[in-house]
Amino acid sequence: MFKRFVQALSLSWLILASALSVNRADAAPPKTEADNYSAWRAAAARALEARGDARSLATAAALTFAGPPSRSKIDTARAAAAALDIAVKASELEPNDPAMAWLRLKLCSDAPFCDIRDAATTLRWVDADNGAAWLPTLAGAQRDKDTLQVDRVLADMAEGTRFDLYGNRTAVMMFDALKRIGAHLPANYLKSDLTRLTEAMDVAGTAVIPSFSPVINACREAATPERREACLTLSKTMQKADAVIAQLVGFAIEKRLTPADSKETRLIAERRRLLEWRAASANVSDTPLLPWLRNARARSRLAKMRAMPREEDVCIALLKEHGMPLDPPEEHR
Repeated sequence: MFKRFVQALSLSWLILASALSVNRADAAPPKTEADNYSAWRAAAARALEARGDARSLATAAALTFAGPPSRSKIDTARAAAAALDIAVKASELEPNDPAMAWLRLKLCSDAPFCDIRDAATTLRWVDADNGAAWLPTLAGAQRDKDTLQVDRVLADMAEGTRFDLYGNRTAVMMFDALKRIGAHLPANYLKSDLTRLTEAMDVAGTAVIPSFSPVINACREAATPERREACLTLSKTMQKADAVIAQLVGFAIEKRLTPADSKETRLIAERRRLLEWRAASANVSDTPLLPWLRNARARSRLAKMRAMPREEDVCIALLKEHGMPLDPPEEHR
């Protein structure tokens, strides 16, 4: 459910964007739009990797991992391994950049036979307050069915004061990197600021948003008071995360650990509906009807993303800019 939501909401921040035109070859069988788009992404990744600076390399890694819209698990693992090699170079050039450290850790967790310990330690060193840094370690403990390690990791995650996935920061970095190499991109790929920002946000989301199954499953099995307390503390931190999908997971965890007929459960439901309303309404309000306004809107959104690391804060700013209510109408509450 959460993966579907992030694909529909958290990763598609500019819905109803103009479709990219595709030049189809005369040869049979013709390439599909997905084939062309995958080729364009690969070409952009090669151009960025050739530049060699940290931001270009990190963007190339994200594009390499994103690949085509649909693929097998084997192809996903291969893409993660190829992307990881590039992300490691970026992280080594910017060792104190938490967004690059997270990208490296996330790709390592997706790549086969990658030992996450070095990448996880690096992120915890550069961003010690980020509870998300423990998520791949938690996944490993669950795969090993190590109950004691799961409890220890949950306790460490609960000590974090933030739960950041660096989505806005990564998308802005990718937008800038792609714009710098605009002259070297395929002719039909990213011809405007709107398409460039849409691509950056979608690819960044694919690259940095992890599976939340480890924490959901661990907290579903919160049989001991200690685990339950750690999960409740973590859930409240996640509700303030920089990604809407992580916030929703935080609400779901707290709801599961709270009596169904309690006042707290009703408050959780209200806060969740408020967040969903703001995210959905912000996307709708930021989709102009007039085509010539779309690039201006994209640049306005990009400016907010530069200034605000949290996705919800950007949504609130967009609603205020367009004179939209911050709270849902009574019938949606």
